[in-house]
Amino acid sequence: MSFRFPGVSGASPRMREALNLMELVAPSDATVLLLGETGTGKELAAQAIHLNSPRRGGPFVVVNCAAIPENLLESELFGHERGAFTGATGKKDGRFLLAHRGTLFLDEIGEFSPALQAKILRVLQTREFEPLGSNRTLKADVRIIAATNRDLEVMVRDGRFREDLYYRLNVFPITLPPLRDRVEDLPQLAEFFLHRFRDKHRRPVQSLAPEVLQAFRNYPWPGNIRELENVIERGVIMCQTDTLTLKELPLALQSCAVAMPGEEAGEPTLMELERQLILRTLEKMSRNRQQAAEVLGISLDELNLKIRAYGLEI
Repeated sequence: MSFRFPGVSGASPRMREALNLMELVAPSDATVLLLGETGTGKELAAQAIHLNSPRRGGPFVVVNCAAIPENLLESELFGHERGAFTGATGKKDGRFLLAHRGTLFLDEIGEFSPALQAKILRVLQTREFEPLGSNRTLKADVRIIAATNRDLEVMVRDGRFREDLYYRLNVFPITLPPLRDRVEDLPQLAEFFLHRFRDKHRRPVQSLAPEVLQAFRNYPWPGNIRELENVIERGVIMCQTDTLTLKELPLALQSCAVAMPGEEAGEPTLMELERQLILRTLEKMSRNRQQAAEVLGISLDELNLKIRAYGLEI
């Protein structure tokens, strides 16, 4: 496999599948839609696709659509002229123009307002746009990689996301698995972050104690790779020796160091129990997802992600 990028790797079947798709699409100019829960490494994946593409010499520009106020997002994307709105004291180039001959990563595209969805659709169709307050039409040679943790198909059915925009973005979808579904990748990922933060913070730590890896395997990682990264950075800063131990971990992880009950006896894992619960609830609710989500106490978007992750689609 020629596709290489630090931090984007794995031996688990679902991660290998995602990596194979990334390797296939990287040399093309196709629009990519990265799907998956929050913290699964979608920005790293987007950067990896960019750096393994013919556009690697161009800019990689990131727009976190959820972090920018809606009234400023259009200006961030398309730019503005001086006086275009209150506070616009000078001309500003937008992210589309800044990404010319490179890649524009639109993170959390499910947060776009209906009005902005229409404008984004036009840019994707024509690669042309007008800065706010200007009658000039600009062109940008940009590859689009979009990402979301939402179920866009449900949003389309509910009228919250334009169907035509969805199909423009969903040219080449890739789903990144949650960390709980790629436990076999934990040692490699933990080692990567350990070395990164050891060098960054100039700490003596060189390795992880075996009980730390056991805790990592037993913990469900609701925050996915981002949570693992934060846990290891905190641990590296606290560590005074060459080995990261349990005492440098948060209490929630320390309690996971012992083997799970029945682990050696072949009893079902936490993930398998969750899968069975979701399946039984769906069957009880006649596969009505909204009702099943309410019974399970989770959002419909979260349930749809879990259904996809556990292979429960019909």
